[in-house]
Amino acid sequence: MPGPGPHMLYALGTGQALTTMSNGRFSPQHCIIYALNAFMGPDLGSFSEWLTSTFELGDDLGSLIEELIHHHLYYILILGYPLSLFYCWFSRVLLQKGFLDSFSGLPLTRRQCFLLVSAGSLTHFFLDNLFEENGQSSMYTWILSTGWWDGPAPINPDAVVVVGILCACLIGGFVYINRVNSSKSIRKKSNESMKLFLIIASLYCLWCASQIYLVDPRRPAIGEEADLGVLVFLGIYFFLPHCLCMMSMNPKDIPDIPEHIPLQHHHYNDS
Repeated sequence: MPGPGPHMLYALGTGQALTTMSNGRFSPQHCIIYALNAFMGPDLGSFSEWLTSTFELGDDLGSLIEELIHHHLYYILILGYPLSLFYCWFSRVLLQKGFLDSFSGLPLTRRQCFLLVSAGSLTHFFLDNLFEENGQSSMYTWILSTGWWDGPAPINPDAVVVVGILCACLIGGFVYINRVNSSKSIRKKSNESMKLFLIIASLYCLWCASQIYLVDPRRPAIGEEADLGVLVFLGIYFFLPHCLCMMSMNPKDIPDIPEHIPLQHHHYNDS
């Protein structure tokens, strides 16, 4: 599976890209917390399993910890809140000691840290699911299972019609929302475009799932393509963590902190 290098470089690279595009609203502190959870986060379970086996504390205990912590969802549910408290404190220390800037002058809140912990966990498994277990991970195997590999895939006319309509609606809807003479704001256009993407993606997945799991005998949804698995995988492990990172960004309007008030005495909304 990927080691420390790929996990850290991928998370820090995407984090730095978000910093550039957001003009600093996704700060270096965001980047480091996101990257730490993309690397060390769920692997705390694997480390615990190694630790218990090394010191003979019980193989069953180590396996249980590894199963619970090295998981894209259980890691968030079990350690998400405790780690958000720790990283909130850690963010304040980084500012007070002058180690790492937040650009806002304020430490990250518990909510921001929780979002980054969640994003880091999902990003960790983005790489793990693709590049571990010799390509035989359960997620990767499921993705491939949504394709058609029993000889040449027949081209069903109804599949061509359905997919054609969905793709036409996607392109046509996007062009209509972002037309030149529209009086809507960029933010409103972006929100409407995102709703369009989610609707089309949901209908696309529904079509694929109906052909794979409801029709008897099973039919190829889109030729030999594993579109259902690809869309679900990208939605959970690529787009969702980046959305969580964007939700954790500092607000555009940061309240000014008087220079004579030390950071530790400044009260801010930590929700």
